[in-house]
Amino acid sequence: MENIISIFVRSIFIDNMVFAFFFGMCSYIAVSKSVKTAMGLGIAVIFVMVMTVPINYLLNEFILSPGALGWINPAYGPGGESEIDLSFLSFIVFIAVIASFVQLIETVVEKFAPALYNQLGIFLPLIAVNCAIMGGSLFMQERDYASLGEATAFAAGSGIGWWLAIILMAAIRERLSYSNIPAPLRGAGITFILTGLMGIAFMTFMGIQL
Repeated sequence: MENIISIFVRSIFIDNMVFAFFFGMCSYIAVSKSVKTAMGLGIAVIFVMVMTVPINYLLNEFILSPGALGWINPAYGPGGESEIDLSFLSFIVFIAVIASFVQLIETVVEKFAPALYNQLGIFLPLIAVNCAIMGGSLFMQERDYASLGEATAFAAGSGIGWWLAIILMAAIRERLSYSNIPAPLRGAGITFILTGLMGIAFMTFMGIQL
């Protein structure tokens, strides 16, 4: 349990998808103009991350990894005479799972929150190719988490970390709309500068041992 909490907290503050790896920057920059739209997209990212990473973990453990099909036949397992390695399909399978859930959440948002759907525009379906979402599944695979609980904790923490980042930036940008910013830095320019400064600030968490 302690390890799961450590993974969860670390993925929010230390391995933050935006401030540590600068993943998902396209939608992060474009949608962080208002807190309301940032909140909507952030919740969508959390949902997709929490649903897809555990599913991809199970697919990786029982189908894709070298020898993962040993539960069907021992000959297909590790060291078996017909060991099967389907890891080359990881990208295709992961993206298919992600796209399915993005389509689901897009349909739900369009049905029950049409105003938010119109505000998010193309960036809602683009969650399917958001590198933060794909990065969550690939990091899960690379780090080889020991259990489904650890993978789920990582997914939840990563989604919340991305949501936290875009909410903070949206709140700052709303305040900046009343500031006298030099014309060349308005919009994306000042946002990139602030993201870099916030990334440096989040680096202070790296010294914390969890």
